[in-house]
Amino acid sequence: MMPPDPQSPAAAETVHSPAAAPPPTYHWYQKVSAVVFIAFCLEIGLYLVIVPWTDSWNGNYFSSLLPQMRTYWDNLYVRGAVSGLGAVNLYISLSEILRLRRFARR
Repeated sequence: MMPPDPQSPAAAETVHSPAAAPPPTYHWYQKVSAVVFIAFCLEIGLYLVIVPWTDSWNGNYFSSLLPQMRTYWDNLYVRGAVSGLGAVNLYISLSEILRLRRFARR
């Protein structure tokens, strides 16, 4: 038996077009949790980027907890690594801000 010719009307009946999926519906708690996550990442990111380069970095609880770690705590590479973590948090928050368009009504 030969497969039906794609040009024939019988072949058109056997081809099924996929049904279009309805757009997802978002509830209020999903929207609020997205905004809270963005605010959290933004605040943590700004804190981690700015604080290692201020005077309060040397006078906190953790720097006096282990005196032998003081040389590492004051190291500029450690401060840069902490600021890098802050930059990653800022990137996450900005990418989530751009993803807020998913809640827009179409």
